[in-house]
Amino acid sequence: MSLSIRNQIAGTVTAVTTGEAMATVKVRLAGGQNITAAITTEAVKELGLAKGSAVKALVKSTEVSLATGPVEGLSIRNQIAGTVADVATGGAMASVKVDVEGGELTSAITKDAVEALSLAAGSSVVALIKSTEISLAAA
Repeated sequence: MSLSIRNQIAGTVTAVTTGEAMATVKVRLAGGQNITAAITTEAVKELGLAKGSAVKALVKSTEVSLATGPVEGLSIRNQIAGTVADVATGGAMASVKVDVEGGELTSAITKDAVEALSLAAGSSVVALIKSTEISLAAA
């Protein structure tokens, strides 16, 4: 199946914690980073997710925020360090490609944010992704 979601990174489930309606799934990405996805308990069952399951983490580019360093005192669970590979700007928006260990993330942010953060190829950044914005697919 082809998807329009730009960010698709392979990983392995390291833990599943289920509740009545929602579950948190911890995933070790191919590059060694750990992320958490918050998905429905029903999805965990339908996908057959358990420790050791191979998955793909899927994130829309509009759900990837960027910071110039790690951020403390924040509820966002997923902070993935990387390096800006490319910045393409338009009139109002920009697409920022970030190389991370084991893959690449694309972030759609405003042109103003790119300028305010002085983002350019080679810049060190941290991609911030809420756990509720990560979808999982069985690999």
